[in-house]
Amino acid sequence: MIGNDVIDILQSRKESNWRRKGFIEKIYTPDEQLLISNAADPEIMVWILWSMKEAAYKVYNRQTEIREYIPLKLVCSLLSKNHNSIKGSVICSGKTFHTSTILSQDYIHTIAVSNFEDLNKIIEIEKEVTSKDKNGLPYLSNPFQNSIQYASVSNHGRFQKVVTISSSPTCN
Repeated sequence: MIGNDVIDILQSRKESNWRRKGFIEKIYTPDEQLLISNAADPEIMVWILWSMKEAAYKVYNRQTEIREYIPLKLVCSLLSKNHNSIKGSVICSGKTFHTSTILSQDYIHTIAVSNFEDLNKIIEIEKEVTSKDKNGLPYLSNPFQNSIQYASVSNHGRFQKVVTISSSPTCN
């Protein structure tokens, strides 16, 4: 299963005052708060962690069909980081979701999957090729094989990202 989240950095600056009293404590665990306070750019770390939580929540929601506001139950860990990408994980209710985050000057885009190997099979697609199931969740249908393939759609500000898991590996 797959989930994603994109954050338009300029839009987030206009829409959210992440420094307001109580915001960080309401959304982030103590360990995540430490990551934010120790980051070279705390604002970007706030949105990296938020993006990881949102992407993982989409997978969690699809698996459980539970819709709830649970940012503190989605616990982020950063596993590796370089200039423009981060590998991490998010744990929620005993389930581990593996994440890959791309950092650009204009946006942050995180993809979460339930199976680690699927991180190497991610492809971006056009939104127009997706349909929605009875719960409003996006998917691709293959009428020739009478099957569906999960997809994830995220929009924020100037950006839209639609991803799915390819049946053949890609190079990241």
